[in-house]
Amino acid sequence: MQLHPLICVHNVEASSRWYQQLLGCESGHGGSEYERLNCHGKLVLQLHQWEVEHQHGPLGDPELRPYGNGVLLWFELQDFEATVARAATMNVEVIKPSYLSENGNWESWLRDPDGYIVVLTSPLP
Repeated sequence: MQLHPLICVHNVEASSRWYQQLLGCESGHGGSEYERLNCHGKLVLQLHQWEVEHQHGPLGDPELRPYGNGVLLWFELQDFEATVARAATMNVEVIKPSYLSENGNWESWLRDPDGYIVVLTSPLP
């Protein structure tokens, strides 16, 4: 089984650039309505423009906030320290700076441009 989360965003192209820079991934689709982001050839995140319904209808209500309430985008990274360093150069809002979790791995909690919580984590020991 594979999980391919999809989040609604206001500006797909800007969010795509943000995640590409942060995670070191690449566009797998491109466009202003929908994007597929790939890391090491694997789909890790989909971005969808709030107002575009395509054939499935609306995916959510852009007026309800905070976006993703109770859902965190959790990225386990082999290059955790390098990713945290990239985040620092991007002026990313940091919710929790890097710390050693009770599980023995490192975590850093951020907020993306649309307000979603993004957790960067090193692999579990």
